[in-house]
Amino acid sequence: MNTYNEKLEHLITEALKEDVGDGDHSTLSCIPVDQRGKAVLKIKQEGVLAGMQVAEKIFKLVEAESVLTPFKSDGDSVANGDIAFTVEARIHTILQCERLVLNCMQRMSGIATLTRLYADTIKGYHTKILDTRKTTPNFRLLEKEAVKIGGGINHRFALYDMIMLKDNHIDYCGGIEMAINKAWDYVQIKNPGLRIEVETRNIEDVKKVIQVGGAKVFRIMLDNFFPAQIEEAVGLIGKKFETEASGGINLTNIEDYARTGVDYISVGALIHQAKSLDLSLKAVML
Repeated sequence: MNTYNEKLEHLITEALKEDVGDGDHSTLSCIPVDQRGKAVLKIKQEGVLAGMQVAEKIFKLVEAESVLTPFKSDGDSVANGDIAFTVEARIHTILQCERLVLNCMQRMSGIATLTRLYADTIKGYHTKILDTRKTTPNFRLLEKEAVKIGGGINHRFALYDMIMLKDNHIDYCGGIEMAINKAWDYVQIKNPGLRIEVETRNIEDVKKVIQVGGAKVFRIMLDNFFPAQIEEAVGLIGKKFETEASGGINLTNIEDYARTGVDYISVGALIHQAKSLDLSLKAVML
């Protein structure tokens, strides 16, 4: 499996191909190729900053000699008027990278900001915040990185790194018991380290997983349960399995769910409802 840096380089390379194509003709038409310049990343909105390391990677991949000087770090709280960094490089490099840097940082900062809000809301409780696979195709790497920067925890990255038996798997397979047993047999042959999570839709499902799961299952998802039902389920499960609440949970009710003692709450909204933070990259005249 490729490392984070390898995946990031691939993402950046493909994004630049998409944007630059056969040339940045606006810049090529009016700026000498070797002319150097400086730009500043300005914060225009309060939030949590994310993507500083990604920005530096983008500039360095295009021009190894570029110099990014940071004034903020990933995870810092920022406000309108703050400066995140300055970058010195060939002007062609700055202008080619400008939109990609902004797109990445604005999106990541928006996700980190929203994640921080969720995490802070339940910071006095045992419960931790998880993200989901409800991500933008081909941008999951940085969206999930932004969740971590904001104080959340990544759930599985993709279909390949954990087995999650959801409602459709269970229905297609013929029931919870059969799905768990088949998944367990598969894991022993394919990858003994692959962990199994099972989604439940009611208390009866929870009882079935407790009965059949044993050492086969590591986490039970409690999907679309009300807080009182979560509390009942957590009481039944005890410490036999990790517990995860999911479905219909937002900033107005998340504390009610955290009070139940559930281990994790997964929130797709961390990513798909996040609003990009307003940033700009402006030329500094030398």
